[in-house]
Amino acid sequence: MNRRTALGLGTVATAGTVLGAGTPASAAPGDADADLTTAAATPQRVAARVAEAYQRETTQAGGNWQAYVSVADAAGGTPVVAVADDPDQRLEAYSVNKIAVATAVLDKVDRGLLTLDQRVDVTAAIVVPGGDGIFSLDNAYPSSVTLGHALAALLTVSDDTAVRLCGLVCPAAELNAILVAKGFPNTQVEPVANPNRFFLGTSTPRETHELLRALVAGTLLSPASTAFLLNLLRSPIAFTDGIRRTMSSEERARIATKAGWFGSARHEAGVIFDASGAAVLTYAIFADGQADADNFGATHPAVQARARLGRIMMNATSRLAGAGRHYRPSRQRPSNGG
Repeated sequence: MNRRTALGLGTVATAGTVLGAGTPASAAPGDADADLTTAAATPQRVAARVAEAYQRETTQAGGNWQAYVSVADAAGGTPVVAVADDPDQRLEAYSVNKIAVATAVLDKVDRGLLTLDQRVDVTAAIVVPGGDGIFSLDNAYPSSVTLGHALAALLTVSDDTAVRLCGLVCPAAELNAILVAKGFPNTQVEPVANPNRFFLGTSTPRETHELLRALVAGTLLSPASTAFLLNLLRSPIAFTDGIRRTMSSEERARIATKAGWFGSARHEAGVIFDASGAAVLTYAIFADGQADADNFGATHPAVQARARLGRIMMNATSRLAGAGRHYRPSRQRPSNGG
């Protein structure tokens, strides 16, 4: 149980701020699962719905939560904050920081120092044995892949060996310097003795949120690199157990997301887009200390909470226009071979 839960605060203060009132809308069971498509047509009302749902779901799941969630305001320009739950706490981001790793690598691509079609060697020594992803399943080394392939594995199936492949072309010290120069001093990987390897390091909910906001605003990377990164995070094989779980394939294509899990931690951060491809809601949700720490599947309490929250956020934003640039998802359909 975290400090806010112990004090009985939850996100009450946040919801009250959103509504401009002393208390939030009722968070009685079932309220946030009602017909949000007709009830929440303004950024402020969407933010209030998200706030009460976040409070309910995190309280039910237990453990520690830190988050920053905002709703786009196409008219006013400044996003409306829905949740600000210890947003500046620096914590282990785990695989959510793979977005930051990809950002640094793509920054070098944008500057002409790397290319997506250059090859990196996959040796037996670089493969993380038993790690998440696909490289540890190959059982045939050495081999080589393009840098684009490594990034695709990094951001879709969250491949652990792909982290090391990125380190071959963007060492830890350089990666951290790139992120600092872009305005993210708390989003840093943790160097080890080998300069080309690192642990995934730290971030804060607010910085992860702002990194995603900069990405969709087009100020983080070139248009080509932005589209490449978002296409990976919105692909059908990107993470589906959390925010995207109870979605249609069309709805999943409107959500760019990245999860991170290690020990008792279950994190997820991403962007929900409206039907035209404009960002309508940005979230960075970090959780740890819940029950069932050895369960990395969809039935973990924190993952179940995010799945319910994801459905609520999608419903609540369904009649709300996003803001900024438009990124229509690539049309992807199953193939029968041939």
